[in-house]
Amino acid sequence: MTNEMKIAAIGECMIELSARADGGMSLAYGGDTLNTAVYLARLCDRGGVGGGSGFTVDYLTALGDDPYSDEMMAFWQREGIGTDKVTRLPGRLPGLYTIRTDRQGERGFHYWREAAAAREMLQGEQGAALAASLCRYDLIYLSGITLSILTAGDRVKLLDALDRARAAGARIAFDCNYRPRGWPDAATARQAMDQMYRRSHIALPGLDDECALHGKLDPARAVQRIADLGVGEICLKNGAGGCLLRQGHEVEVMPAQPDITPLDTTAAGDSFNAGYLYHRLLGESPAAAARAGHHLAARVIQFPGAVIPIDAMPPPIET
Repeated sequence: MTNEMKIAAIGECMIELSARADGGMSLAYGGDTLNTAVYLARLCDRGGVGGGSGFTVDYLTALGDDPYSDEMMAFWQREGIGTDKVTRLPGRLPGLYTIRTDRQGERGFHYWREAAAAREMLQGEQGAALAASLCRYDLIYLSGITLSILTAGDRVKLLDALDRARAAGARIAFDCNYRPRGWPDAATARQAMDQMYRRSHIALPGLDDECALHGKLDPARAVQRIADLGVGEICLKNGAGGCLLRQGHEVEVMPAQPDITPLDTTAAGDSFNAGYLYHRLLGESPAAAARAGHHLAARVIQFPGAVIPIDAMPPPIET
């Protein structure tokens, strides 16, 4: 792949409130695909292939016309993320979620998102324009959370738009990122996820999510299930167990970085996806991309919240 490339991440950014040790809450902004977009934009900028070279990362969503939405837009722009495809809906607000972590760094979430503006990103004339714009991207990244916030009718619109983008030459990357509370039932989620897998060139699922949807699976069986849906490149994430790679019929296990004590595992998978996709866009092998993904995720989980300070980003990895 060349550096002349446009990347779109589709999804929802929410107001993030993280519990502090003193009993208060810290405010930030995050969402799974937004987190990946931020880390991708940082890697592109540091790699010298951003800005003037034409390697761009855009975020596609809908926001309100409130001060929090204004702050989100300003944050994305500071990170080098394009916001031209962000729809602003008068009178609407972003969703909100809280994070609490246990002593092992595992996080628990609570959501307030039923009336979030992002749920309407594909509605009306602005939604039709957003869908049509997908044909102009080289790589489109989205997740199961992206699917879950849309109505059934809007999911059909999105899938149709992705089909047109594929026909125009776009590659699709997908992380199922299953959150049961976002779906009416597991059967609806399974159907939607598999429809998305059938349109994906690169799958970046977590083993826990696949097991939650399909029952207990070992990594090899989980990867085979996704491969049977037609995905040519799969990177199955398994936390401290590393990841299982499959490209065509080649299978390889890549270990996670050892001896990492997490403070907060929020955005571990999102940052891994950014490292993986960035290095694949540079033409590196899936194994090299997975090493880079582990390298970035290992740093992210040592900080609180989804997006770590930019000066805390790890040094480039030799792949």
